[in-house]
Amino acid sequence: MSKKSPPKSAAKSKTSSRGVTEKILLQMYRSVYATRQFELKCMDLYRQGLVRGYLHPYLGEEAIAAGACAAIGHDDFIVSTHRGHGHCISKGADLKLMVAEIMGRATGYCKGRGGSMHIFSKENHNLGANGIVGAGIPIATGAAMGIKVRKEKRVVLVFFSDGAANQGVFGESMNFAAAFELPVIFMLENNHYAVSTPVECSFGNCDLACKGPAFGMPGICIDGNDAVEVYLTTKSAVERALNGEGPTLIEAKTYRHGGHHLNDPGDYMDQKVLAEWKARDPLDILRGKIRGKKKVKEVEDQAELELSEAIEFAKNSPQPSVDEFLTSIPNF
Repeated sequence: MSKKSPPKSAAKSKTSSRGVTEKILLQMYRSVYATRQFELKCMDLYRQGLVRGYLHPYLGEEAIAAGACAAIGHDDFIVSTHRGHGHCISKGADLKLMVAEIMGRATGYCKGRGGSMHIFSKENHNLGANGIVGAGIPIATGAAMGIKVRKEKRVVLVFFSDGAANQGVFGESMNFAAAFELPVIFMLENNHYAVSTPVECSFGNCDLACKGPAFGMPGICIDGNDAVEVYLTTKSAVERALNGEGPTLIEAKTYRHGGHHLNDPGDYMDQKVLAEWKARDPLDILRGKIRGKKKVKEVEDQAELELSEAIEFAKNSPQPSVDEFLTSIPNF
C-alpha cells in the first residue's frame, strides 16, 4: 500500500461519535456539506468567467475545518490559507459576503479586493487567508503572544499545509510558541502534495507530527477525513492551551480530490490512491455518524438555499468603485 493511502479502516471510521452531541455533529455536517457545495458552485462560476484569478478547491479536506472550528469558541481566532473557503465557512462566515468577495464585488468581505485567497472577517475573528505559503503561521503565533500578554482566555487555530511545513517560518514559529507556552494550535493539513510535489519527495519522515516533540510540544497524527476525530483532538489541544500548557501540533492526514487549483488537471496524482481516499469521503463518514437522517436533509436543504441566495446576491452586487479604490490608497 502506498504511503499516501488512507487509513486501513477504509470501510468504517475508527472514531465513534460517542461523547459528541447531535448538535455538534449537525454543526460539523453543515460546515462540511456547505463547503462541498460552495466549492462546486464556485467552480461553476469560475468556468462561467464570473471568478477571476486562482481558485483552490478544498474538496476532500472539509472535515478538518469543520471539526477544528467546532472545537473552538466564537471569540477564538483562526488564520487561514489560500485553500481557505472551508475555514471561513466553518468559522461562521456569511456565504453572501464570501461569494461576493470571490466574484470581486463591492459587497464582499474585502470589498472585492482580496478575492478567493484573501478573505478576512473581523466579526468572526478570522485573521485572514494568505497567498504566501506558510505566511499565516507567524501571524497566528503573534496573535497568540498578544493573547498571553493581555492574559485572555482565548486560543488561535492556524491552518497550513504540508508544503508550508518546509518553510522557515514554520520552525521559527513553533520554537517561539513552545518557548513562551503560547495558546496556539498548529493544524497541519497534510494533503500529500505541495502543488505537484508529493510529500515523499519533500520529507525524510512523512509523519509530520514528529516535528512537534522536536520543538517541545505534543505532535498528534490523526485521520483528517474524520470530522469527529478532528473535533476531539482539537478540543483536547484547546483545553491544554487554556490551561497554560502551550501549543500543540496536529497533523491531519487527508487528500485533495483534484489538482492544486481549478486549472490543474492533477495528472501527477496516483489515480488508484485518489480513488481509495475518495472512498472515504469526509461527507459520507460524518453523515454515517448522525442518526437523525431527517435532520441531515434539513441541513442540506438549508445550505442549498443559502448558497442559491448568496450567488444571486453576488451577481446583483456592484463592481468596486474605481474612485473609492483610489481614495483608499495613501498618497506617497
